[in-house]
Amino acid sequence: MAYSDEVVREAVWQWLRLVAADAELEPYLVGVDLGRFADHLAATLGAALDGRTADAWPGLGLGEEQHRRLVDYLAGVLWALDVPQAAIAAARAAFAGEASPTGVAGKAHPTGAGR
Repeated sequence: MAYSDEVVREAVWQWLRLVAADAELEPYLVGVDLGRFADHLAATLGAALDGRTADAWPGLGLGEEQHRRLVDYLAGVLWALDVPQAAIAAARAAFAGEASPTGVAGKAHPTGAGR
């Protein structure tokens, strides 16, 4: 099922608002160009929701616990937008592989993500 750009962008911005409101996750967004980051997340999420291979998203130097919460926020946003479970599972899989076991920051990315 193809998702419109508006649905994907709305999901990304709702997701980023949840992350920004989380006192533990918000500091990871400091210095990140949110417009470029949202564009990259929208492209990755759109591909995942449409069943296409999605490049892994840029890491923010998160530990496993923070990363899991970030992916859970995404699943919650998609669920609230009535996205089917199979598509939510595909999106979770596309975004799930980026946790750093040590939580060490320092990844540079052209979207401005990373530290």
